[in-house]
Amino acid sequence: MAVSRKDSFTIQALQITDALLVWLAFYLGGLCRIWLGIGSANEDLWTDMNWVLYIAVPFTPLMLERLGFYDRLRDKRSSTAMWQLIRALILIVLLVGTFAVFAKLMDTRRLALGFGLIWVFLILLLRDRFSHFWIKRVSRNDTQKEKIIIAGSGDEMADLFAELDKEVTSAWCVVDYFDLCDRPVEDLFDVLKNQSVSRVVFSARGTEFEKVARAVEACELQGVEAWIAASFIRTQIARPTFDAIGSKPMLVLRSTPELSWELLSKDIFDRVAASGIILLTLPLWIFAAIGIRLKSPGAPIFFSQMRAGRYGHPFKMWKFRTMVANAEKLLEQTKEEHGNQMEGPVFKLKHDPRIFPFGTMLRKFSIDELPQLINVVLGDMSLVGPRPLPLYEVEAFNDFCHRRRLSVKPGITCEWQAGGRNHITRFEEWVEMDLKYIDNWSLWLDIKILIRTIPAVLFGKGAA
Repeated sequence: MAVSRKDSFTIQALQITDALLVWLAFYLGGLCRIWLGIGSANEDLWTDMNWVLYIAVPFTPLMLERLGFYDRLRDKRSSTAMWQLIRALILIVLLVGTFAVFAKLMDTRRLALGFGLIWVFLILLLRDRFSHFWIKRVSRNDTQKEKIIIAGSGDEMADLFAELDKEVTSAWCVVDYFDLCDRPVEDLFDVLKNQSVSRVVFSARGTEFEKVARAVEACELQGVEAWIAASFIRTQIARPTFDAIGSKPMLVLRSTPELSWELLSKDIFDRVAASGIILLTLPLWIFAAIGIRLKSPGAPIFFSQMRAGRYGHPFKMWKFRTMVANAEKLLEQTKEEHGNQMEGPVFKLKHDPRIFPFGTMLRKFSIDELPQLINVVLGDMSLVGPRPLPLYEVEAFNDFCHRRRLSVKPGITCEWQAGGRNHITRFEEWVEMDLKYIDNWSLWLDIKILIRTIPAVLFGKGAA
């Protein structure tokens, strides 16, 4: 049976988690023996138990996978999970017993082993049930579902959806069935933009090839994944790979980094590092808050604005306020009187008159950006990524390919900022740098950008 990359990734993550839980279970088993007064806290219990852990920790998740313990997490019953665990533990006991006999390791603490197996059963069952209820909760909450478009012609779209595994489609929110025969491909651009769609699933058996190709191009330009139940299609940017929805093989065209351990590491690093930086920079937060309150009294300390996140999904971004309280209302007047130093839909002005003096200092050393670390901890932003733009600037994009910069999480810093942002005056050049980052992304590239950002901040090359 074909397994999707996402499902394979999920299984590996659960197996690693379960291996750690097995180790914890045997540790608790040893403590139970001591709590019953049978053993002493000073005795070298683990010397006798180490070899058991070498078998149980890695082999338990592997046997559970073989028995289907990680399959159909949403629909699996408690009785099924219990029976799978019992069979896996029986096999582990047989494996441990066989090894003990042939290796003549008969001095193992049997009570600790027994308690350990009981704890393994209880902890893994609890983890499985927690996963089950969490997935069901997500599948019932439309706001947490992945937004999908089914594209094709006529009844073939409904037929494709009916053939797919309910375990998969329960996590989908199908925002549109886009008939390529009756609707112009231009409409797809608008649906992708307005609905913050993450992927389009094509059923193209009865659809003209040219229309499918143009629809794929619409996805490609906006950085949205195109999943095609069809023959190969040549692309300029997107990378074709095979994946599966349930047991149905699909061709996927990705123009963004695909799910990987490296991408997961980026997310974990972002949240941990952002939390640490918040603690380390607390004096700067206090300094900024007091300065804003004294130098610009009567207005809020923080400035919040709706920005375009991944796939254009709006989120509230936070900064320390560096402008007068009515800065948003004065925007058009400022454009008329002082112009715009950035060509394109984005507004940038080196000496913006709306910035009060203390705000200029905050911007010079990027102290005003610190509250965005909260957005990183919440998962709306990353430490490194294309800068999030206000919704009205995104709406003003003239070229749809500019939206591909929205296909990854926005960041606090990026190539544009780390590489001397004040020297760039063309939005096209800015987008080109962002797309180059997306196409060549790696965790090491993020680290290099972060390292280059440090001197840019220390030497006052922040936003003017």
